[in-house]
Order: sequence, then structure tokens, then C-alpha cells
Amino acid sequence: MTDLYFLKLGGSLITDKDTPNTPRPSVLARLAQEIAAARAARPDFQLLIGHGSGSFGHVAAKKYGTRAGVQTSANWLGFAEVWKSARTLNQIVLEALSQAGLPVLAFPPSACVLAQRGSVLRWDLSLIQRALQSGLLPVLQGDVVFDEILGGTILSTEDLFFHLAPQLQPQRILLAGIEPGVWADFPACTQLVPTITPPSFGNLRSQLRGSASTDVTGGMEAKVERMISLLLRPTQLQISIFSGLQPGLLHQALTGSLPGSVLSHS
Repeated sequence: MTDLYFLKLGGSLITDKDTPNTPRPSVLARLAQEIAAARAARPDFQLLIGHGSGSFGHVAAKKYGTRAGVQTSANWLGFAEVWKSARTLNQIVLEALSQAGLPVLAFPPSACVLAQRGSVLRWDLSLIQRALQSGLLPVLQGDVVFDEILGGTILSTEDLFFHLAPQLQPQRILLAGIEPGVWADFPACTQLVPTITPPSFGNLRSQLRGSASTDVTGGMEAKVERMISLLLRPTQLQISIFSGLQPGLLHQALTGSLPGSVLSHS
């Protein structure tokens, strides 16, 4: 069977998260080239790409409190502003991937996902599956979505992967950010955790922190918690959290061993 990998390009990796609306074009270009080289080396595997919003969506989302719900007219204007910011970055990412010769196709969650209290309620995945089967690279991003209870909210890339993984059954989920893995003592950053399992996460959780920059979806703690929950069922899934700033690591993750902190069933 053809391997399927999910890849997230973190918002802190592809943007300057401390400066509003500031992408990192050189980083994006290198990451795109590493993906293209990996596909050339392994033309048999399928890839679904997601990316964070970084200094684009998170700044506007914090201003309007969009993640918590959207009810008033002012909230809905904020909802549209967050969508516009996320959409702007999405186009930058798509262009960078296209420039590397990658056959990308956008699947914006705001146009196809209905949530209920912050979790995916309905999402027709048949078109994403067709794109994968056709050798295309579906690209989605953390985005605003309509919500039956909250009116509107934001789903992170990890939220989307959490819903997609049981349906599409990837072999790997790769989360590329700016940290080399999960730190047991953030922000001191002296103790990197090489392996995390569902049992060990219970002891580690109290030592994790959120994010040093604006992140309405919770930062590292929320990321690890969301991914660990995928491992509570019997699965061969492996999840890697690593730095995309180090040249070559993304290519390595797509073609060989797993860098950074590895989350697995056992």
C-alpha cells in the first residue's frame, strides 16, 4: 500500500510570529525544495500538507476572541478579518510550493468544514481522497469555520489532523516548527524529550508550556495533547515534532528516520 504522510508547517516556522503579517519566504522556499526532493526520491508516497497561521491569523484572532465563539456583529466582522489574514498566508504558502514544482491544491476548511463546539462535525473527504489518489498535494490550514453551537470558531491544523487521521490513516504525522522537539523545561530549554507515549505524557504534561508568542490555539501543550489522543487506540502511527529551521531535517523525516521528539503508541 502507498504510504500517506501528514505534514504541518508551523506558523512560527513560516512566519515571524512576533511581527504581524510577516512571512519567511526564504524558509518557505527551502522547505518546498526539501518536499520536492523527497517526492523525487520517493514518488510512491502520498502527502497532505497543512500549515499554521503564525503572525497572520493569530494576531487578528486574539483581538476578536474568535476561537471562543462568534455571535455579535462585531464578532462576525472579526471572523472575516481572521479568514482574510489566514487566506493571505495560505496563498503565500501555495505560491512557494508551486514554485518548487509541487502539484498543490487548496482545501480551505472555512469552505468545507462544519464544526460543533470546536470539533469537526461534518467534512466530505472524498475530494481530498481523489486529490491524493491523483498524485496531487492537498493543502489546508488553520482556519475559521462555522460552528453549530459557537456560531464560528477556529480549528488548528492539529484539530484538522485529529479528525482526518482515523479516516485517512496516515503512517506518519510530521509537525515542523522552530523547536527541535518537545522541551521538558520550556522556556529554559535544556531537556529535550526524545520519546512520548500516552502513559508518559501524563507525567510530562505538567512540565509543558504553551507558546512564547501569540497563539490562540494553545501552543506546544495543546499540540502534544491533541496528537497523543490519536495514539489512545491501537495504531502504528508515528508522530514527529522537530525543527524545520535545520536544513535537511524535513527531507529526512519524509524519506527516512524521524527527527526530534517522536510520539508513538509504545
